[in-house]
Amino acid sequence: EDNPRLRSAIEAAKAANMPKENIERAIKRGTGELGGSEALEEVYYEGYGPNGVALLVKVVTDNRNRTTAAIRHVFSKYGGNLGSAGCVAWMFQDKGLIYIDKSDVADEDTLLGLALEAGAEDVRDEGDTFAIITAPQELHQVKEFLVEHGVGVRSAELTKIPQSTIKLDEATAFKVLRLVEKLEELDDVQQVYANFDIPDEVMHKIAESMAAGV
Repeated sequence: EDNPRLRSAIEAAKAANMPKENIERAIKRGTGELGGSEALEEVYYEGYGPNGVALLVKVVTDNRNRTTAAIRHVFSKYGGNLGSAGCVAWMFQDKGLIYIDKSDVADEDTLLGLALEAGAEDVRDEGDTFAIITAPQELHQVKEFLVEHGVGVRSAELTKIPQSTIKLDEATAFKVLRLVEKLEELDDVQQVYANFDIPDEVMHKIAESMAAGV
């Protein structure tokens, strides 16, 4: 049976050079087939960061109480608030996301044409890369179409994309990025989705500050 989420997870693991037995073990543990351990469950935590930025935290855990306490602590310590289920999830849409390095594209117009022909919904210029947006169920099909036509795919994954974004100034952006960083450092956290937009000039300033150890 076609399972785009499982396929995406397996491909992501292979891209990270995870041994096949580790992938199979993770799948079995997640489905409860692996004896001697608690079955993992996928949970989404929702909350707000500085300036009302919406945060959706994807977690895989075998102990929801432990994970909830850890996430609540990080939200509180770094200027956020853990919310109730449903408070921000409606702000995000499930999508497929394919990244293409610009250095691997000989002709941008050809890439745009191929992506749309393959069934992509949108193509976005993100500096050094192109981001190709698809419906979740079309991710694998679009990726395979591009590969068959000689396009190098850097990554392909299922994701959640905000329907609108909040533009941040330097001070707020630093606080939000700090909160996201601390959430991602938690062992159970797989992904943090957010609806902020940091202008390039602000991002450069933050990068310079971090490089200087500020």
